[in-house]
Amino acid sequence: MNKLAIVTGASKGIGFALANKLLSKGYTVIGTSRSGNISDISNSNFSALSLDLAGSASISSFVELIKNKTEEVGLLINNAGVGYDLDTMSPEEKSYDATFDINVKGTVFLTEGISKLMPSGSKIANISSVMGSISLCGSHDSVAYRMSKSALNMYTKILSDRLAGKVDVASIHPGWVRTTITESCLKHGRLTPGQSAERIVDYIEHQFKNGDYWDAERGVHLEW
Repeated sequence: MNKLAIVTGASKGIGFALANKLLSKGYTVIGTSRSGNISDISNSNFSALSLDLAGSASISSFVELIKNKTEEVGLLINNAGVGYDLDTMSPEEKSYDATFDINVKGTVFLTEGISKLMPSGSKIANISSVMGSISLCGSHDSVAYRMSKSALNMYTKILSDRLAGKVDVASIHPGWVRTTITESCLKHGRLTPGQSAERIVDYIEHQFKNGDYWDAERGVHLEW
């Protein structure tokens, strides 16, 4: 696998920790944020680029930039995502649309563009959630977020079949991580972003399986 990795949503939280972990393991990393500014990572093998998954023009521009890179992308980690309705009980139209624009539509069309540039032996990791599992759903909160992660899981299955033999694709639940996505996560999360990133990268490097749905916190396969 080529050691050029793209990590979306790398300005904070899990994405920031993933970028740092990959750099420590010798990868060249392109990290994305809406602003294109990730000043807290100082490494000659790191570059920050602007990407707004809610904008088709931004996605197209980003893919064109990657096309012009001399090194081929060996790893795409679709980490960027939003959880506007996390911990709420009923969907609200504006936040519902925004959640699907980023977590599903933007991620899908970014991946469609980048995957065409990836050589055989590459990997795509979609950062999903156990909350996207239909089999394990035991609550009725966070409607848009749960549905968006279920949709992302379906995309993982579709893409893993389509790209089988060339690019391996998996969905990864990062665990309950102490991030700012919600106050409850920040207060009660069991893992730090660094701990989650370490487990995700270990899975990518040693256990990655095409079409998998993996719980990085517990180290087990999840039911779809």
